[in-house]
Amino acid sequence: MLEWYDFYLYGTAAALVLGKLYFPASDPSTETLLALLSFAGGFITRPLGAVVFGHFGDRVGRKSMLVTTMMIMGLSTFAIGLLPAYESWGVWAPALLVVLRLLQGVAIGGEWGGATLLTVENAPNGRRGFFGSVPQLGAPIGLLLSAGAFALVSQLPQQDMMSWGWRVPFLFSGLLLLAGMWVRMSVGETEAFKAARATAVPHTSIPVVELLRTHWRQTLLALGARLADAATFNVINVFAISYAAHTLGLGGNVVLTGFMVSSAVQIVLIPLFGKLSDQIGRRPVYAAGAVICGVGVFGYFWALEQGSVPIVWAAIILMHAVGTGLMFSIQSAFFSELFGTSVRYSGISIGYQASGLIAGAPTPAIATGLAAWAGGASWPVSTYLLVLCVITLVCIAYVGETAKRELGAASGGTAAENFPAPARSAT
Repeated sequence: MLEWYDFYLYGTAAALVLGKLYFPASDPSTETLLALLSFAGGFITRPLGAVVFGHFGDRVGRKSMLVTTMMIMGLSTFAIGLLPAYESWGVWAPALLVVLRLLQGVAIGGEWGGATLLTVENAPNGRRGFFGSVPQLGAPIGLLLSAGAFALVSQLPQQDMMSWGWRVPFLFSGLLLLAGMWVRMSVGETEAFKAARATAVPHTSIPVVELLRTHWRQTLLALGARLADAATFNVINVFAISYAAHTLGLGGNVVLTGFMVSSAVQIVLIPLFGKLSDQIGRRPVYAAGAVICGVGVFGYFWALEQGSVPIVWAAIILMHAVGTGLMFSIQSAFFSELFGTSVRYSGISIGYQASGLIAGAPTPAIATGLAAWAGGASWPVSTYLLVLCVITLVCIAYVGETAKRELGAASGGTAAENFPAPARSAT
């Protein structure tokens, strides 16, 4: 929840205030575009975090990596709340802002894989979809908190909002960090990792090298399967906030409040979708989400153009709570079932974060450019998202059903996984 609160917070701030404060330009749309490009920077370093923390997570363990990623994320977000604006520090202000955003990306690049495996590798067979959906709840809760925080400070007078109000949600991250560290320090290592290490064959290969040698197909399929989810969220949230406010004149709060409502709905739906995938399989649940997003995006922008708050909120719930929810809720279990234990942290992290780099990072800027090219029309943005959803459906078709696989034997893995030789003991 803390990781996603921090990560989403930047996206909301980039759409509403960071352009004017850190990337001043003569044209407001240029300011927004530069701020959204800095938002994309967090996606660029997510694969780096996936490789680094995936390596140590597969070799050392899941728990220690979770503590490290939380510290990096929490401190980076807190520092953004203290960073002076361009008016005070000149070019150093946007430069340091981008550096902090890059650190956020490194942290979340390693965070998701560890949090996922903490539950999936401890889950009983036949219930991994449900248990794996639990850490996914952190995303809508984090989004709910970040959107709610900005909705509150947006009620301030404009001058107060731009001078200090926007900083409050970032500084609040410091309190969440203390609570999160207490939780992280209290958990143990996963049962699957301990069992696999106990029967390990000494091996010195680097996990990412082993992954690309033995599981490259699964990595590419996981990457492709997540394109629809990664792109949809950044179209309907980050881009749509700016589009609604600057092109349609709706005001950012309409979309922000809609996402708060949708996140509350998604908190209820995610465990239900996870349980459903245990009953009918991962593929039909995931495919349904991709279809809803690919087709529904055309209706989503139509709803924004109507300017009716209930219609806008209904469209957000359909696309976000249901569409992306069907996919996001089961990614923990779905992707984990593609890899063996010795490369699982690396595999799910790289597949997940690389798709974020390809389809998540550039999407707000691409969507902004497409809408500008079309004179403010949304159809090029919708077509772009539809193409990515089709790619996702093709990848899902090639993956096959994974719900009944044993984790130790996933995609060719074995129970006696390869790990570094443990240090010799007196016994």
